[in-house]
Amino acid sequence: NGNAGFQQVLERLESDPVCQRLSLKSFLILPFQRITRLKLLLQNILKRTRPGSEEEVQATQAYDALEKLIKDCNENVQRMKSTEELIYLSQKIEFECKIFPLISQSRRLVKCGELTALDFHNPSPKWKVTTRPIYLHLFNDCLLLSRPKE
Repeated sequence: NGNAGFQQVLERLESDPVCQRLSLKSFLILPFQRITRLKLLLQNILKRTRPGSEEEVQATQAYDALEKLIKDCNENVQRMKSTEELIYLSQKIEFECKIFPLISQSRRLVKCGELTALDFHNPSPKWKVTTRPIYLHLFNDCLLLSRPKE
């Protein structure tokens, strides 16, 4: 998004009839879609092979290899999404000191959301309650509480 030249070239390519008005994202997803279609194809082949035959053994080996490939792909996609979330969060959060590195290979965001902090004040006979928003960021290795910059 930050590179205007790249955006112009991308728009020109996506509007080209050869691309059939498909976005870059759809072309990046195609290999994953093909892998899952291959899995369905191999399942059908396995249904139609004779039990105990050499073809069944080979189709089973191919299916197992494809299953492992799909699992690896999904794990890598999840890892990349997690890294993207950490990068996005590190751009939004400003630390008073830079001791805590938010982006790490082993760290992943588990859950995040807004909470309301209640402050009870009792200077008089009547209770006074004030609220302020805080954000909870639960990672696999730590818990981070933040508040909006005023």
